Amino acid sequence: MKILVVQESDWLKRNPHQQHHLMDRMVLRGHEVKVIDYPIDWPKEDPDGFVFHREVHDNVHKVKPEADIQVIRPGFIKEPGLNYASLYFTHKNEIKKQIKEFEPDIIMGLGLLNAYTGSKLAKANNIPFVYYLIDVLYALIPEKAFQSFGKQVNIKAIKNADLVITINQKLSELAVELGSTEDKTILIDAGIDLNDFDPDLDDSSIRNEYNIAPDDTVLFFMGFIYEFAGMKELAIELGKNKDKYPKMKILIVGDGDAYERLKEIKEEYDLGDQLILTGRQPYERIPEFLASADFCLLPAYIDEEIMQDIVPIKLYEYLAMEKVVIATELPGISREFGYGNGIEYVHKAEEVLELAQSILDNGEYEELSKKGREYVKSNDWEAITDKFENAMKSLLE
Repeated sequence: MKILVVQESDWLKRNPHQQHHLMDRMVLRGHEVKVIDYPIDWPKEDPDGFVFHREVHDNVHKVKPEADIQVIRPGFIKEPGLNYASLYFTHKNEIKKQIKEFEPDIIMGLGLLNAYTGSKLAKANNIPFVYYLIDVLYALIPEKAFQSFGKQVNIKAIKNADLVITINQKLSELAVELGSTEDKTILIDAGIDLNDFDPDLDDSSIRNEYNIAPDDTVLFFMGFIYEFAGMKELAIELGKNKDKYPKMKILIVGDGDAYERLKEIKEEYDLGDQLILTGRQPYERIPEFLASADFCLLPAYIDEEIMQDIVPIKLYEYLAMEKVVIATELPGISREFGYGNGIEYVHKAEEVLELAQSILDNGEYEELSKKGREYVKSNDWEAITDKFENAMKSLLE
């Protein structure tokens, strides 16, 4: 089958999400995939000039080197506000072009404006439209004034969908709230590659590279570092308590909005190699980094709207590596994983150090970590891809 994916995030540079894993694997199963995306970080990465000109990227893969996906980036005006207005038209024209030339069997939307446009064009051309809800998208719009409008667009796209797929229970409930129905909403869990995320991987190369001693305790975070991720607060807490936790080290793999502030905190509190900032790393190296960790973190602000319903895919990877996860008790996460399955909860980032030390002192680490691996071992990516592929085939039938 041919699948046209439309999203308003960066397919090329953002860390692999659910759709990247699935689409790479669908290509390896003989299906064809094209993606229409949007370089969302252009204000930082490409601010010069007035117009972003259309780009086509061939032979793209995110997690499987053998995959071959074409990513198309329609042009837009590089001015706040005008960027959304212009991409509405350029993405609409691109979707029309791909319907004519690529002749997709299914159009799958992950965005807002282009998903709504895709849903209308799919209906007009008698093509099944799938809405893939992996995030509370309208809450992620940087310009607060556009979030209400974004929610209304989200509702329209979901109502137009022939099938709505979510990745956790809370998002399934949200989908119905936004206009889907229970009979056309299905849940396909996030996945993990159990061969790559092997708890027996050697951790020595990363620990040697970043001056981490065998008896150091590594608190690990990976991904885009949002202001609300809790990492600034955790770093400051360690800075204030270096004498109390001399063997604790925070290892952060990734970049994002809070990255520059973290570098400042490192200098202000003289954290040295107790706060390790690697920047963005190739996805292929992530299992190595995870092997070096003791605890994996998601200490985001507990009242942050964006975080209420989501379950980041990295939690499955953390647990698969037999790492104890410390996360704030967010509704989506606690609903998905419950309690006693490898995730221990805090209410704010400042509590992470004390909880980690308590788990070690009480000898609870090994039992908790093994429970986590056991809980996620059925989420192998091939099984998840089977579910997705079968859902697409049923839709076409």
